[in-house]
Amino acid sequence: MKVILLYPGISGIGFNSYGKGMEESWISHGLCSISAYAKKEGFAVELIDLRCLKNWKHLKDIVLEKKPDVVGVTMMSVDYNPAMESIEMIKGLYPQTIIVVGGPHPTIMLGEIEKERDVDYIITGEGEISFAELLKQLEKGGRPPRIINGVAPEDLDRLPFADRELFRDLEYPLPVKGFGRPFVTIIAGRGCRFNCNYCQPAERIIFGKKVRRRSPLNVMEELSMLKEKYDFKSMMIHDDCITEDKNWVVEFCRLYRERGFNQPFACQSRADIICRNEDMVELMSGVGLKLMFIGFESGNQRILNFLRKGTKVEHNYRAAEICRKYGIKVWANYMLGVPTETKEEVMDTVRMIRTIKPDHYSPAFYTPHPGSDLFKYCEDHGLSLIKNHDSYRRNATEAKIKGVDYKFLNQALTESMGLDLPLRKHSLLLLLERELLPFLLRYPRLKDAVKRIAKALGMIQ
Repeated sequence: MKVILLYPGISGIGFNSYGKGMEESWISHGLCSISAYAKKEGFAVELIDLRCLKNWKHLKDIVLEKKPDVVGVTMMSVDYNPAMESIEMIKGLYPQTIIVVGGPHPTIMLGEIEKERDVDYIITGEGEISFAELLKQLEKGGRPPRIINGVAPEDLDRLPFADRELFRDLEYPLPVKGFGRPFVTIIAGRGCRFNCNYCQPAERIIFGKKVRRRSPLNVMEELSMLKEKYDFKSMMIHDDCITEDKNWVVEFCRLYRERGFNQPFACQSRADIICRNEDMVELMSGVGLKLMFIGFESGNQRILNFLRKGTKVEHNYRAAEICRKYGIKVWANYMLGVPTETKEEVMDTVRMIRTIKPDHYSPAFYTPHPGSDLFKYCEDHGLSLIKNHDSYRRNATEAKIKGVDYKFLNQALTESMGLDLPLRKHSLLLLLERELLPFLLRYPRLKDAVKRIAKALGMIQ
């Protein structure tokens, strides 16, 4: 049985984009885990990564060459269009090929995927065990039900390590000094115990209410394997919030030091956790934590409450101070254009970010995502401007909901980064081009991207 997994993540970045940046090179841990489990069960698995292809004709040629029996497609909401176009092409070439879809979007928006006639099977939730079992049944000529509720592995230590060989190369490092290549990302757990309304209950629908985490020893065994195999120079723990379990972090740090690791690493956390656990932050810094992703989201308390963030504005300021104290760079995630947000509340966020002065700015205009309570709020109040799955991309160049002055948000966004408009609008374009010059010389299409951003920000006509 010829089994192929397909990664459709080209929305917004396009074909022939592999290896040209973070998003263009990061692996799908879901597919890597599914592949590893299927191989453990005796199946040969290959990958088609649309980012590596030239165009749709290139995909057609590969499918004609490989003649797959089963194609498994992962799908986030933003991937829906390229995923379905790929499926339609495959079915047009080989109607007998069995198409299996899974991932966040089919799990959350099952009704939408059920209507797609070219989809033979839908696996909701976690797919490693269920995909392998489906292959076994198909190999025997069985006819399983079309909708399969994925079996969630209770003990993640029992799963094989992610099959990184599935993808062509290791990942592109974080754009932060000290994070060199080879660079790897790992996932230590599944689920999130917090209740932010721009995310939940989607996370619980996919992974369940309970957070499951691999043991620190199991993670260390994977890191040892990656060190031996790739001699990685930096890494990121990609969990939503690894720091929510202090005992886990303490044990990880102990083992990281004992095993002789000194590679710099990054992880994600929350401002309130950082404030309550300064000793943990100091410990992590001592063994190699060099960058913290922090979801500040807003500098206004009413908006934080509206988002069910569970943090206070003072946590945001203090968390940044603590990171600075221990030499940890700050990657600031924050949102503008939240439903009900006033201009005055937006400016609270601008002032917060300008005070914090993060090492990396990661702003976004609020985007309603399927499966979240805030998505439902936008739908119920007729606010959503999302007309196409491509618009689920997290960006700051596109109107997402009604009732928001996006021209004002564009100005607020640039002011938050210390690039006030209109005084510096032309110099900002020059700055962007100068800073991106090494990449622009290698990838001319980035120059067009810079100009599109500048136009969206009102810097040029």
